[in-house]
Formats: sequence, C-alpha cells, structure tokens
Amino acid sequence: MGAKRTPFYYKHLEKRAHMVNFAGFEMPLFYKGIVPEHLAVRASVGMFDLSHMGEFIVRGDGALDFVQRMTTNDVKALSVHQVQYSAMCYDDGGIVDDLLVYRLPDGVYMLVVNASNIEKDFEWLRSHLPPFGVVLENVSDKTGLLAIQGPKAEAVLEKLTDYPLDTLAYYHSAEAEVAGRKILFSRTGYTGEDGFELYLPPDVCEHMWDAVEEAGEEFDIKPVGLGARDSLRLEMRYCLYGNDIDKTTNPIEAGLGWIVKINKGDFVGRDAIVKIKEEGAKRKLTSFVLRDRAFPRQHYAIKKNGKKIGEVTSGVFSPSLEKGIALGYIPRKYAKIGETAYIEIRGRDYLAEIIKPPFWKKGSHR
Repeated sequence: MGAKRTPFYYKHLEKRAHMVNFAGFEMPLFYKGIVPEHLAVRASVGMFDLSHMGEFIVRGDGALDFVQRMTTNDVKALSVHQVQYSAMCYDDGGIVDDLLVYRLPDGVYMLVVNASNIEKDFEWLRSHLPPFGVVLENVSDKTGLLAIQGPKAEAVLEKLTDYPLDTLAYYHSAEAEVAGRKILFSRTGYTGEDGFELYLPPDVCEHMWDAVEEAGEEFDIKPVGLGARDSLRLEMRYCLYGNDIDKTTNPIEAGLGWIVKINKGDFVGRDAIVKIKEEGAKRKLTSFVLRDRAFPRQHYAIKKNGKKIGEVTSGVFSPSLEKGIALGYIPRKYAKIGETAYIEIRGRDYLAEIIKPPFWKKGSHR
C-alpha cells in the first residue's frame, strides 16, 4: 500500500515541492528551500499543510471523565473552545503521545495526535473505553488541516473572516465563516510565532489554500514544508514524538512536568510519575548550542571528559541563530545551565554549551 495523500497534494505539486514519505503520507519537505521558508515564518508569514495529523472525537456523558483519565493535564480546567497541550502515558510513565485537547460545545472533545501514532493512539484509547460510556471516532481521514504561522498571520486571516481575531486568546478556538465556509479554527502553533490552524473538510482544502495564499500575497506568504517546521519547533525546544519523547521517556525527564497535574485525581501512568518525581529523574532532556559552526544530528554522541554520556535526540543548524542547536538526554549531574559538553560529529568533537531554553526568542542572538 502506497503513502497517503493529503487534500493539498496537488497544491504541493503545483508549487514543485520536494516530496517525501513522512509517517505514511506524501508530504512536502520543502518548496524553495528550508532556510528561506524558516526565515519567512520568523519575519512575516508561512502556510503549512498539517493534514497528516490525527483527529479523534470523544462524545457522550462520560467524555470528560474519559479524557481526564487518559491524559496528564487537567481537562476540567478547560472552558468551551479552549485548547490544552497534554500527553498520554503508559502505566510505567512512558509517553504514548503528546497531543492537543480541544473542548468543543455540547460536551464534545477533540484530540489532535501525531501522524505516526494515529492507529496506535486510537487503539490505546479504545482499549480503555469501558466503563465510561463514550463514543470515540477517528475523523483523521475526514479532516484537512492548514496552518498559518508568523507575525503577519492575523493580518492574513482577518482578510478572510469577520470574526474578531483580536479577541481570540492563545490556545483557544472558534467556529466562524472563513473564506465563505464555516469551520473550526484555533490560535495555537508549533513555531513560536502567532498563528492559526484551520480544520477543514477535504473538499474545501484547495479553495482555502488559494484564499489564504491570495490574502497573504502582500506579506509575501510562503508555503512551508516539514524541514522548516522541524527547525522552527526545535528553536522553541518543542518536543517531537519519536525523537525527543517516546515510550521509553517520561514527562518529568522530558521537561514536560508542567502538563502533568498530579493533584487532578487518577490518570493512566500517575503512580509511576509520582514515584519518578519523588525519587528524582535520573536524566534530563537538555538544550545545547554549539560554539563551533557545525550541524548536529539525531543519534550523535554527547560526551563529557572523553566519555559518552548521551546522544542527540534532535539537532539542526538554526537558520535564526546561524548556529548548531540540539536536544539530548544526559545524566542530571551534567545538565546544569552554563556547563559544557562535546558533540561528536563525523569523528570530531565540537564544543557545546548547555542553555536555558528556548533557543530562540525575538531579538535573540545566543
């Protein structure tokens, strides 16, 4: 069976995108180039096809209790149309996935999960359905997703809707007419910039792409591929499932303790996470900036005193900082801010400094 195509597939071909197989989908790695696409999002605005992401709908009388049981953050804290970053964990505290939880009207919840985990996550949730009495539906194939990211994102979207976007807070959603179609959209993102995600029926996707592109023309909007999406998220120190977090890592060592609400009551993995917090995590996902001009990649060795102490989980040459940046797990005793280590790249050790994340802030030149 071949790779799936998103509803924007032919738009990518029109733009002569360099296509790759990612999580079973034919996706654009870049169009003109990773660096110009990255810098366009930082300086103005870019548009992303995120239709490979998974969406599940949870409804029924037990929906709140079910989502509360299956995720680490406190779902009861959400107001209608609020969005929450969260995680699902195994009983041992390992991470099933990180995800977004949307509280929608009428007691409905939407979970947005990573593309590579759609089937696994759905089965995990389905196996825990009894005794909650809820309906769980995978609507991933019925949902296109177009993101608009960058400092000019609001200026682009306000051309397409009468909704007062200045009233839409960060990590909130709304339902309104956009480019002539009533849709759900939210103000979240994975880049560190302002931005919006438009959830679309597949038959509306090409129309919406054209409308967004036309609205963004005066801001020189650029289509952005997976390459720049990765470098943008890494500059913000956002975790990528399969690289920085997975079933062998727990939220505490990954620096995601802030999305684990121990006091909310029982949830899957709670006992294990409580124990890890009490005993202290043995290692820490640490942020490194290379002091030499070099390109760190996943699995490269992190060394201290000539010995390997860990390896890179995500690494890139940052277009914003013009420096190599990396994440990697190392023992806590070595993970102090300002300390140094070495990253081995093609047989040579490059000096790296441990910094307090994120790597990039507006006006930042680390």
